[in-house]
Amino acid sequence: LRHDCEEPHTDQHALLAFKHQIIDSHNILANSWTTNNSVCNWAGVSCAAKPQRVRVLDLSSMGLIGTIPPQLGNLSFLVSRNLSHNNFQGHFPRELGQLSHLKLIDLSFNFLNGKIPSWFGRLDKVLHLNLRNNNLTGVIPPSIANLDLNFNLIHGNIPHEISKFLNLRILRLAHNQLSGSIPAVIYNIFSLLMISVPHNHLSGSLPKDIGSLTELKKLLLYDNNLEGEIPQDIRNLQKLEIFDVSMNNLS
Repeated sequence: LRHDCEEPHTDQHALLAFKHQIIDSHNILANSWTTNNSVCNWAGVSCAAKPQRVRVLDLSSMGLIGTIPPQLGNLSFLVSRNLSHNNFQGHFPRELGQLSHLKLIDLSFNFLNGKIPSWFGRLDKVLHLNLRNNNLTGVIPPSIANLDLNFNLIHGNIPHEISKFLNLRILRLAHNQLSGSIPAVIYNIFSLLMISVPHNHLSGSLPKDIGSLTELKKLLLYDNNLEGEIPQDIRNLQKLEIFDVSMNNLS
């Protein structure tokens, strides 16, 4: 019984440490996150019924400023973390790699920088990863269903490991510094609904295998360095609604 009672305090301590290490410009946390209230009643916090642990943390658009404190890694039951549209800066603390239950991570529209850490690849339950509009570099982690890394500084090739994204539906990598050809394995991810990789430095051609992505609705590859002929197999994409490969050398 004592162990069960102590567990919610672990979450409370982690969130209070978070509160004390950031600037709460709108005083939302200052007014709500107090020891007079149950942590499950705090603004932006949702808990499971049993065990009564923090499952959802949604602090989006709260005007928060600072770095992401490592204590968030102690929220061991966390499933969804949304810190988007704030002013978080700096790197990802490695302690966040302990959150093995995470399914959704949204840190978009912040000022995070540095490399996307390799431990993202160990969070194999994550289905939605949104890191758009930051200043991130590095390589792309696997095992995601919705991947949004628009407007970062990601460089290098699209990794062949993307073939492990068996449930990938949305792939957004626009406005980065990706180069090389589009890996052929991407055309084996039959669940894809959208491929959006404009404003990069991709080269090579479009293979006829693209016709195998029969669920694809949007294909946006404009403003790259692609060349060659557009394959006739593109006609197999009966569900395709938007197709834009302009500003390339395709014919």
